[in-house]
Amino acid sequence: MAPGRRGRIVRRTIIITAVVTASLAMEVSGYLATPAEARGEVSWTTLHATVALVFAACAGVAWSIGPSRAPARLMAAFPLVWIPLSFFRVIEDIGWLWPILYGVHLWWAVLTGILVLIYPRGWLVGRADRWIAGIALAAALVFFVGVLLLAQPDAATCDCAPNPYRIADAPALFAAIDIGYRIVGVMLALIIAGRLLARWVRGSVPARTVAFLMPLALLAWATTLAAQAATYAASGTSDGVLATVSLVAIASIPVSFVAGVAHARNMRARVADLMRITREGADRGLWAESLARTLRDASVRVYWWDEERGRYADAAGQPLDHDPADRHGDHSLLPVASPTGMPIALIRHDRVLTDNMRLLDGVSSALRLSVDNGRLRSEIERTLEHVRQSRSRIVEAGDEARRRIERDLHDGAQQQLVSLGMRLRLAANQARDRGVEALGVELDGTIAMLNQALRELRELAHGIHPSLLSSGGLALAVPELAGRCPVPVELDVQAEGRLPEVIESTAYFVVAEALANVAKHSGATRAWVRARIEHDELELVVRDNGVGGAAPDGSGMLGMTDRVDAVGGRLEVESPSGAGTSIAVHIPVDSGVDKPAAA
Repeated sequence: MAPGRRGRIVRRTIIITAVVTASLAMEVSGYLATPAEARGEVSWTTLHATVALVFAACAGVAWSIGPSRAPARLMAAFPLVWIPLSFFRVIEDIGWLWPILYGVHLWWAVLTGILVLIYPRGWLVGRADRWIAGIALAAALVFFVGVLLLAQPDAATCDCAPNPYRIADAPALFAAIDIGYRIVGVMLALIIAGRLLARWVRGSVPARTVAFLMPLALLAWATTLAAQAATYAASGTSDGVLATVSLVAIASIPVSFVAGVAHARNMRARVADLMRITREGADRGLWAESLARTLRDASVRVYWWDEERGRYADAAGQPLDHDPADRHGDHSLLPVASPTGMPIALIRHDRVLTDNMRLLDGVSSALRLSVDNGRLRSEIERTLEHVRQSRSRIVEAGDEARRRIERDLHDGAQQQLVSLGMRLRLAANQARDRGVEALGVELDGTIAMLNQALRELRELAHGIHPSLLSSGGLALAVPELAGRCPVPVELDVQAEGRLPEVIESTAYFVVAEALANVAKHSGATRAWVRARIEHDELELVVRDNGVGGAAPDGSGMLGMTDRVDAVGGRLEVESPSGAGTSIAVHIPVDSGVDKPAAA
């Protein structure tokens, strides 16, 4: 834990402990100072003390998760002005103190009302809220001044020392101020509750989910407060049942505040659901649907920036030619831009969501990440496509080079060697005709060496690029390969017609390498080769009944894999020990060049 954060937690803990201690001290000392016959029920006193504890506990939570420090400070201040009337018996002899505390002992109602007004943003929003808060503070100040200048509590409250600040003995005037203060408080509480409840009833789903508990708690408190005020005005006393219900309602207000803020934080956690979309980039229709589902706001609309036309358009491409925020002001706009300032999108959402800017910041970040991922994915796909095309061109260029070398050898060196052999044969015959037998024998030996070199050259040319593959395709070239393999090979070649040259050469060299491995390493007594077209794919299988255990990372296997990958195919090897080897190749027939090789 960082030292600064540890220090803040320690300070908050000290503050909360101090206010709880002060509140409990007032509650307990007042209860003990009250004569036994005048004491209230222990359960009611306990409930009264619990209200302060609830506010203090919620202050600690609000300090951690609240949108600002104001809610936590109001909750922390509440226990200090939550002064039981019984406490005035403790300080009744301190003439300069009790009038001050009596003047603020109802300020808890002002703090509670302001706490409701700043829900859920953490500060006052709008002129009406500021007017209500101003009237409440003004009424509290008037009451405080009235207590200092006019008040002298009755004997039921305390046998208090004379009020040193008192300037007139006007109990009727003070009673009017007292009742008027309570009436103003009730009216303001009802107004606040009515406004909050009306917004909740008329509000959208996001508005209701953000303020789902507060209207009920405030309405219960305002109703009981009104009933208490009426009873107090009529008889000067409070009804016990109404007082109990009022205490429960008051205690539920900070709980509702904290619950609402926690719910808003949980809404931000649901932005993580949007991150799953960002892995694949921003599919515009899906992104808007997921955003509406995450925010629980069916009115959400996303308008994307069209850089080419310099305007916003929806997922269907329809341009935005009007103000998407409706004229009643129920919606707000959230512009989303890249770190460089380039517009990305415009999100229309329920106005109540502006109370949760962290949620909207998370949405903006998710959208930016989604767009960046989509752009990066497209660039990677383009790069991979370029690499694949480059590999394919390299394979095609290699095949073309081999065909050119094979033609050069056939038309050049081979023809010259054949011509030289014929001339040597003619010279040997002439030497024998002239009786030079030794020269004829020597020429015969030279001709034999020349024929051997010619055979090796033909084998070399055949290995570079077989002429049968160029002239007859796999149907002729594969049987010729099988015929040269020392291991008997069963063939099933059903490739109808000609395939693109690059596919034919790839398949041919895979078969050649596989049969060479069968002959050199497998110890097999039989091999099988199957080639056919299945679902627009060339399916090529070479297997044997040898010892198995072929290494997939051997140079031969890697070479085959690279060749197959270059034409968009895939190669699978199964070679369990003692059970032979099977090599399966699948190549899309449209992955090569469009034109087939000439027959």
